Amino acid sequence: MAQEMDLDDAWGLCRDVLENGAPLELDDEMRALLSRIARQVAIRPPDPDEALRSHSTAMTLLREIHRRIGEGSDRLDEARDRVNALQQHGDFDGAQHVMRDVLAVEVVPFYRQQAERILKKSAALAEVRASGRLNPDLPDRPQLAALSQRVQQGHPLELTDDLRDLLLRTATTAALTETETAEAFKSQGGTEALMGRILSRFRDAQDRFLRAMFRMTRLRDAGDLEGARQQMRDVLAVEVVPRYREAAEEQLQGLDRPPSKS
Repeated sequence: MAQEMDLDDAWGLCRDVLENGAPLELDDEMRALLSRIARQVAIRPPDPDEALRSHSTAMTLLREIHRRIGEGSDRLDEARDRVNALQQHGDFDGAQHVMRDVLAVEVVPFYRQQAERILKKSAALAEVRASGRLNPDLPDRPQLAALSQRVQQGHPLELTDDLRDLLLRTATTAALTETETAEAFKSQGGTEALMGRILSRFRDAQDRFLRAMFRMTRLRDAGDLEGARQQMRDVLAVEVVPRYREAAEEQLQGLDRPPSKS
């Protein structure tokens, strides 16, 4: 996305100038960038050219850009984490309320668009749980989690063709065999248990990987590369979910790479 790339460039510029003390070179290219970014973070100075005419006014504009990007990004990240946590506990109303709170204050169009997508997705997942019908526009595992919550609420599980296909896809990504999946399909209880196994495998794999990442980063930053590598080796010794095995292997390869020359 062009807007996201511009915001990334602007954040890098803000960090260099406002945090690291780099000079702001106010040439035509910089003026064009600042003018474009100002529009993208919803800053509408009465006279854009005037705001970029002097170094002091350009610095004022850059500080406001920095504030809006920083606050908007942090707000969206925190809200996304809260939405995920609430949805995992079945609180879709609370999740949607979190995003409505973001939209009530956010002015940056890019972050508003992200919040609106999350809000729309949460409402669609709530409908999946309420109706038991899958939505082809939603990703597999969040829908599986919504259906699992529906079952926990006492609703019967209907093994439709769509649900069977979803379970076959997600079972494979959770490293469950075709034999295990076929056996589970023989009964409603087996199918419900299969849903739980898929979800728990991904949940456990994610938790294990994130804990290992935290330890790895701490050890790497302390200069203990061998200890950092061991964190990922420990993950690979037990992990069966392909996505997280690949992630651990990538981290291990990154630690084995020689440091880049500055």
